Amino acid sequence: MAKSKQQNVQNIKSRKTKRELSHLHFALTSKNYMIIASGIVLIILGYILMSENSVDGFLPTIVAPILLIFGYCVVVPIGILYNAKSEDTPAADESKESGSSDNENKTSSSSNIKTA
Repeated sequence: MAKSKQQNVQNIKSRKTKRELSHLHFALTSKNYMIIASGIVLIILGYILMSENSVDGFLPTIVAPILLIFGYCVVVPIGILYNAKSEDTPAADESKESGSSDNENKTSSSSNIKTA
């Protein structure tokens, strides 16, 4: 008798995990990885230009630091934070299931104000 209860609990747990895995969503997409890769290419190019032996040169003193700052501070963070607007995101699925549109939600939230 104890085994059958334990098996039922395991079956319920396995069904839960299967449902959870069906909604598994990775935060970074291939577009994110492409943006991050372009940032890494900019950083590598900046270090290559900085390795030039000229102290008074334009490339090692001006262009290379600009490429490094742009790669580290702009392109790579954009690649991490970029979120494509698509129809198959979990938030979009929830709003479809509830049957309410964004316009209905906006009007219901602003209906608290009484007008004369």
